[in-house]
Amino acid sequence: MLGETKQKTRILLVDDHHMVRQGIRQLLEHESDFQVVGEADNGQSAVKLARETKPDVIVMEVRISKVDSVEIVKRVKSEHPKAKVLILTSLEDEEYIVTLFAAGASGHLLKCADGEELVQAIRAVHTGECVYHPLIAQKVFNALKYVSRQVIPISSAEHLTRREVDVLKLAAKGLSTRCIAGQLNIGPRTVKHHLMSIFSKMSVSSRTEAVLTAIKRGWLTLDDK
Repeated sequence: MLGETKQKTRILLVDDHHMVRQGIRQLLEHESDFQVVGEADNGQSAVKLARETKPDVIVMEVRISKVDSVEIVKRVKSEHPKAKVLILTSLEDEEYIVTLFAAGASGHLLKCADGEELVQAIRAVHTGECVYHPLIAQKVFNALKYVSRQVIPISSAEHLTRREVDVLKLAAKGLSTRCIAGQLNIGPRTVKHHLMSIFSKMSVSSRTEAVLTAIKRGWLTLDDK
């Protein structure tokens, strides 16, 4: 429709340090498709602002005061399940990251990343992509191997098609949409269609949640090829 404008990605910033939030805000406000809808300097404010502003993406420091980051993710996802949470971390936070992913975080980015990486990470998680550092990704999935789970055949558990199972297995290896398309000899749009179907059947909102849920429940293993 003529004159119709694309809806901007609504972003909430959560960090204890005003200067950090200010720097990220200035960076993001240069992007025409982004809108920073709020800033929070502690966990209580983060949950309250998420409820009020209904952001698409929350960019959050891994360690935050008053309310634990894991609890923030759980509360936000329970009230606003479509929101994506991107955690800013360091390599030393790997054990905590496992719990954050299990709670519903959509991705993480190392604090040493540059501005363009942050911009692309926000766009990626907003569209349901996984975002994680390869050094941490394997540790996250390795840790989940030891989670107690009931073994249920994935085909009967969620009624996924064989192709959807193939897509989910490749997503579990951290492959991008384009790489999954290449592996399966299908188009990227078809991969996205399969992912949306998987999300709907599994009641999740991102591939990260789908993979972690599948692994924890025993529908996928890290040994799947």
